[in-house]
Amino acid sequence: MSTTHKARLAPTIAGIVAVIVLAVLPLLAIPGLGILPGPTYSPGSLHLLAMCWLIAALALSYHLIFGVAGLLSFGHALYFGVGVYGLGIVLANTQLPLLAGAVVVLIGGILIAHVIGAISLRVTGISFAMVTLAFAQAGNVLVRRNPGRLTGGEEGLALNTAGVPDFFIGVVNTRNLYWLALAVLVVVFLVVRWIERSRAGHTVAATRENEMRVRVLGGSPYVVKLLTFVIAATLATVVGMVYLLLQSGAQPRATSADFTLTLLVMVVLGGVGSRVGAVIGGVLYTLLDQRLGAFASSPAIRDLPPILHIPLSEPLFILGTLFILVVLFLPGGLSGALNRFNPRRSQQTDPRETLEEVL
Repeated sequence: MSTTHKARLAPTIAGIVAVIVLAVLPLLAIPGLGILPGPTYSPGSLHLLAMCWLIAALALSYHLIFGVAGLLSFGHALYFGVGVYGLGIVLANTQLPLLAGAVVVLIGGILIAHVIGAISLRVTGISFAMVTLAFAQAGNVLVRRNPGRLTGGEEGLALNTAGVPDFFIGVVNTRNLYWLALAVLVVVFLVVRWIERSRAGHTVAATRENEMRVRVLGGSPYVVKLLTFVIAATLATVVGMVYLLLQSGAQPRATSADFTLTLLVMVVLGGVGSRVGAVIGGVLYTLLDQRLGAFASSPAIRDLPPILHIPLSEPLFILGTLFILVVLFLPGGLSGALNRFNPRRSQQTDPRETLEEVL
């Protein structure tokens, strides 16, 4: 086996090992060490880790739009909300079992993404961002202004467990939800990887660099961008449905534009254009968002002088400061920093050259 082949195979082997380790984590009694609320087998830790995997999968779907296609969307959370609220509404108002309801919501999510994408992609740049923002705000208003049984308004929508299998219900089954969330992350990662390495992925990357040249070479930028948009939205819908099961309900923030901005922060934090970076950014941001509150209220922070105690007692201040430091000193994100220590990192292929090869 050649050295080049071994170098290419190493990340795959490392990924498989990492998935196996994460899969057996609920069976181990590893201490939380302040990062998790308890040992790894405890329901609280498994719930937090499951949320990390789902948010990382959602960040991966946003990476497909922003990092690969170069489309700055402010409405990606809308499709996540379609999964969360769509499945919640179907289960609450029909007698469909979980799997059948999920299929109905998935088809609806694909149709919604296709319609919105077809309209939004008629414009580019900041105009595209504003159009996606308008659709997201419209969806958020519909969710918040419907206080009846359909969406629950500001109070959110509780999960109707009548059609949900028993092994996904209750604290005692948090382990099963953990494994489901991990499976979703693996599937989303593999789909994104396949899209990036496919002919359509090379074309959309080349479109990001020079759309006019793609047209001259006979490509169809609009079609491949729409395809990428719909696939990313579909992945977000799938993540949203599993998120509903994990949280046992839906909240209006799932459809808000600020949630999409959070996804943007995750992708930038991990490193724009990197699949692994999107996963790292999603996991790290979720851990910080969930655990900084406990850190900010700890005795170690309370005993500090007021000049330090006051800012450090605000989780958002700590999170914002960390993000600014990463942007200033790690312009390639966390994944870029890791690559600097990897002497065998592969060089990025010029998407224009790749396009010429596939055409």
